[in-house]
Amino acid sequence: MAENQKQWFVVHTYSGYENKVKMNLERRTETMHMEDYIFRVIVPMEDEVQVKDGVRKVVKRKVYPGYVMVEMVMTDDSWYVVRNTSGVTGFVGTGAKPVPLADSEVQKILRHMGYADAVVNLDYSVGEQVRVIDGSFAGVIGTVQEINQEKNRVKVQVDMLGSVASVDLDYLQLEKVKL
Repeated sequence: MAENQKQWFVVHTYSGYENKVKMNLERRTETMHMEDYIFRVIVPMEDEVQVKDGVRKVVKRKVYPGYVMVEMVMTDDSWYVVRNTSGVTGFVGTGAKPVPLADSEVQKILRHMGYADAVVNLDYSVGEQVRVIDGSFAGVIGTVQEINQEKNRVKVQVDMLGSVASVDLDYLQLEKVKL
Protein backbone atom coordinates (compact mmCIF):
# COMPACT_ATOMS: atom_id res chain seq x y z
CA MET A 1 0.00 0.00 0.00
CA ALA A 2 1.29 3.46 -0.79
CA GLU A 3 3.09 5.03 2.17
CA ASN A 4 1.55 8.46 1.55
CA GLN A 5 -2.02 7.13 1.98
CA LYS A 6 -1.44 6.42 5.68
CA GLN A 7 -3.29 8.78 7.99
CA TRP A 8 -4.03 8.93 11.69
CA PHE A 9 -7.62 8.60 12.87
CA VAL A 10 -9.13 8.82 16.33
CA VAL A 11 -11.39 6.02 17.50
CA HIS A 12 -13.84 6.44 20.39
CA THR A 13 -13.94 3.57 22.87
CA TYR A 14 -15.86 2.63 25.96
CA SER A 15 -14.25 4.44 28.89
CA GLY A 16 -11.54 2.33 30.49
CA TYR A 17 -11.33 -0.02 27.49
CA GLU A 18 -8.56 1.84 25.60
CA ASN A 19 -5.81 -0.75 26.20
CA LYS A 20 -8.19 -3.63 25.54
CA VAL A 21 -9.26 -2.00 22.24
CA LYS A 22 -5.57 -1.55 21.30
CA MET A 23 -4.87 -5.22 22.00
CA ASN A 24 -8.06 -6.43 20.23
CA LEU A 25 -7.44 -4.25 17.18
CA GLU A 26 -3.82 -5.38 16.85
CA ARG A 27 -4.97 -9.01 17.07
CA ARG A 28 -7.78 -8.48 14.51
CA THR A 29 -5.38 -6.69 12.15
CA GLU A 30 -3.14 -9.73 12.19
CA THR A 31 -5.84 -12.41 11.96
CA MET A 32 -7.70 -10.59 9.17
CA HIS A 33 -4.44 -9.91 7.26
CA MET A 34 -4.88 -6.11 7.33
CA GLU A 35 -1.21 -5.31 8.10
CA ASP A 36 -0.96 -3.40 4.80
CA TYR A 37 -3.83 -1.12 5.86
CA ILE A 38 -3.68 -0.81 9.65
CA PHE A 39 -0.21 0.04 10.94
CA ARG A 40 -0.09 1.38 14.50
CA VAL A 41 -2.53 1.66 17.37
CA ILE A 42 -1.63 4.07 20.17
CA VAL A 43 -3.27 4.92 23.47
CA PRO A 44 -1.91 8.43 24.16
CA MET A 45 -0.24 8.29 27.60
CA GLU A 46 1.93 10.61 29.67
CA ASP A 47 3.97 10.23 32.83
CA GLU A 48 2.42 11.70 35.95
CA VAL A 49 4.14 12.05 39.31
CA GLN A 50 1.98 11.05 42.25
CA VAL A 51 2.92 11.43 45.90
CA LYS A 52 1.30 8.93 48.26
CA ASP A 53 2.37 8.60 51.90
CA GLY A 54 5.43 10.74 51.14
CA VAL A 55 6.60 8.44 48.33
CA ARG A 56 6.95 9.80 44.80
CA LYS A 57 5.78 7.46 42.10
CA VAL A 58 5.65 7.95 38.32
CA VAL A 59 2.55 6.45 36.74
CA LYS A 60 1.21 6.45 33.19
CA ARG A 61 -1.96 8.47 32.68
CA LYS A 62 -4.21 8.44 29.62
CA VAL A 63 -4.07 11.83 27.92
CA TYR A 64 -7.41 11.33 26.15
CA PRO A 65 -9.55 8.85 28.11
CA GLY A 66 -11.98 7.04 25.84
CA TYR A 67 -9.91 7.55 22.68
CA VAL A 68 -7.32 5.56 20.72
CA MET A 69 -5.24 6.71 17.73
CA VAL A 70 -4.99 4.43 14.69
CA GLU A 71 -2.55 4.89 11.80
CA MET A 72 -4.20 3.35 8.76
CA VAL A 73 -5.13 3.58 5.12
CA MET A 74 -8.87 4.24 5.06
CA THR A 75 -10.70 1.69 2.91
CA ASP A 76 -14.08 0.06 3.35
CA ASP A 77 -12.38 -3.09 4.66
CA SER A 78 -10.04 -1.34 7.09
CA TRP A 79 -12.92 0.86 8.32
CA TYR A 80 -14.98 -2.30 8.93
CA VAL A 81 -12.19 -4.04 10.86
CA VAL A 82 -11.61 -1.06 13.17
CA ARG A 83 -15.29 -0.13 13.58
CA ASN A 84 -16.29 -3.67 14.51
CA THR A 85 -13.51 -4.26 17.02
CA SER A 86 -14.84 -5.07 20.48
CA GLY A 87 -14.96 -1.91 22.64
CA VAL A 88 -14.96 0.55 19.71
CA THR A 89 -17.97 2.86 19.58
CA GLY A 90 -16.97 4.67 16.39
CA PHE A 91 -14.58 6.98 14.60
CA VAL A 92 -14.28 10.66 15.43
CA GLY A 93 -15.56 12.70 12.51
CA THR A 94 -18.51 14.47 10.99
CA GLY A 95 -21.47 12.26 10.23
CA ALA A 96 -20.52 8.83 8.93
CA LYS A 97 -17.17 9.94 7.50
CA PRO A 98 -14.08 9.64 9.74
CA VAL A 99 -11.85 12.72 9.69
CA PRO A 100 -8.07 12.18 9.81
CA LEU A 101 -5.97 14.08 12.33
CA ALA A 102 -3.87 16.94 11.00
CA ASP A 103 -0.22 15.91 10.73
CA SER A 104 0.80 18.73 13.06
CA GLU A 105 -1.57 17.39 15.74
CA VAL A 106 -0.15 13.88 15.36
CA GLN A 107 3.36 15.28 15.74
CA LYS A 108 2.37 17.16 18.92
CA ILE A 109 0.80 14.07 20.47
CA LEU A 110 3.71 11.79 19.57
CA ARG A 111 6.25 14.27 20.93
CA HIS A 112 4.23 14.71 24.11
CA MET A 113 4.34 10.94 24.56
CA GLY A 114 8.13 10.93 24.18
CA TYR A 115 8.40 9.85 20.56
CA ALA A 116 10.71 12.78 19.82
CA ASP A 117 12.35 10.84 17.02
CA ALA A 118 9.02 9.95 15.43
CA VAL A 119 9.08 11.25 11.90
CA VAL A 120 5.75 12.35 10.52
CA ASN A 121 5.61 13.23 6.85
CA LEU A 122 3.97 16.64 6.83
CA ASP A 123 4.20 16.81 3.05
CA TYR A 124 5.43 20.39 2.79
CA SER A 125 7.37 21.08 -0.37
CA VAL A 126 9.93 23.70 -1.28
CA GLY A 127 8.19 26.73 -2.78
CA GLU A 128 4.88 26.04 -1.03
CA GLN A 129 3.15 28.76 0.98
CA VAL A 130 2.66 28.18 4.71
CA ARG A 131 1.25 30.18 7.59
CA VAL A 132 3.15 30.51 10.85
CA ILE A 133 0.72 29.64 13.66
CA ASP A 134 2.97 29.88 16.71
CA GLY A 135 5.81 32.05 17.97
CA SER A 136 6.87 35.61 17.23
CA PHE A 137 5.97 35.26 13.52
CA ALA A 138 2.42 33.95 14.18
CA GLY A 139 0.01 34.96 11.43
CA VAL A 140 2.72 35.62 8.84
CA ILE A 141 2.57 33.77 5.52
CA GLY A 142 5.85 32.63 4.03
CA THR A 143 7.39 30.35 1.44
CA VAL A 144 9.14 27.06 2.27
CA GLN A 145 12.83 27.27 1.31
CA GLU A 146 14.27 24.15 2.87
CA ILE A 147 13.01 21.08 4.79
CA ASN A 148 15.05 19.17 7.38
CA GLN A 149 12.99 16.00 7.99
CA GLU A 150 15.45 14.55 10.55
CA LYS A 151 15.24 17.59 12.83
CA ASN A 152 11.58 18.38 12.05
CA ARG A 153 12.57 21.90 10.97
CA VAL A 154 11.51 24.05 8.01
CA LYS A 155 13.30 27.14 6.73
CA VAL A 156 10.67 29.68 5.66
CA GLN A 157 11.16 32.99 3.84
CA VAL A 158 8.88 35.68 5.30
CA ASP A 159 8.24 39.31 4.41
CA MET A 160 8.14 41.49 7.53
CA LEU A 161 7.53 45.20 7.02
CA GLY A 162 9.08 45.18 3.56
CA SER A 163 12.15 43.24 4.64
CA VAL A 164 12.66 39.62 3.58
CA ALA A 165 13.94 37.28 6.27
CA SER A 166 14.65 33.56 6.40
CA VAL A 167 13.46 31.90 9.63
CA ASP A 168 14.03 28.36 10.88
CA LEU A 169 10.84 26.94 12.38
CA ASP A 170 9.55 23.70 13.86
CA TYR A 171 6.89 21.76 11.91
CA LEU A 172 4.46 22.41 14.74
CA GLN A 173 4.64 26.15 14.12
CA LEU A 174 3.31 25.86 10.55
CA GLU A 175 0.18 25.02 8.63
CA LYS A 176 -0.50 24.80 4.92
CA VAL A 177 -2.15 27.81 3.35
CA LYS A 178 -5.48 26.69 1.93
CA LEU A 179 -6.01 28.04 -1.57
